[in-house]
Amino acid sequence: MTMLDCSVIENMGFASVGKNVCISDRAVFYNCANISLGHNVRVDDFCVLSAGEGGINIGNFVHISAYSSLIGAALIELGDYSGLSSRVSIYSSNDDYSGRYMTNPTVPSTFTNVLHAPVIVCRHVIIGAGSIVLPGVTLHEGAGVGALSVVKKDCEGFSMYFGSPARRIGERSKKLLELEKTLLSSIEM
Repeated sequence: MTMLDCSVIENMGFASVGKNVCISDRAVFYNCANISLGHNVRVDDFCVLSAGEGGINIGNFVHISAYSSLIGAALIELGDYSGLSSRVSIYSSNDDYSGRYMTNPTVPSTFTNVLHAPVIVCRHVIIGAGSIVLPGVTLHEGAGVGALSVVKKDCEGFSMYFGSPARRIGERSKKLLELEKTLLSSIEM
């Protein structure tokens, strides 16, 4: 994977860029002025980040793995230490599938009924490969989502979720909070 040079990243027009940001030269960004990147962020090959009016805010120590996408008009926020495995899709906008409205962005908005709602991925959340997160969802601190899950409701903190739709299947350890303290004491930000 080839990463963009720091000078290229700085000239892409992001709202803000932290230190040690690594972006694949094969990732695609739309509306960079509405995207903020924290420190120690990595975006891998073939990711698509398309920020709408609400923007995309990415915290510190965040990894977005290959083929993932963040798309929608409302806010998408990835908290510190969160991670998206490959092919994760996060949507802050969604068409109305009822048949009472038309769908897709080529149709004028007077004929559609698109839902726009923020998606908040809090600190220490991990989302497994191929999972989908729909508009209006908050994944609270430390939540984990197993691979190939569809998340359409909020996830409790330090809980594990799996399935379509995702359901709570257990707890997640809080030891990572101690590890965070050790990490922060060993580095300069």
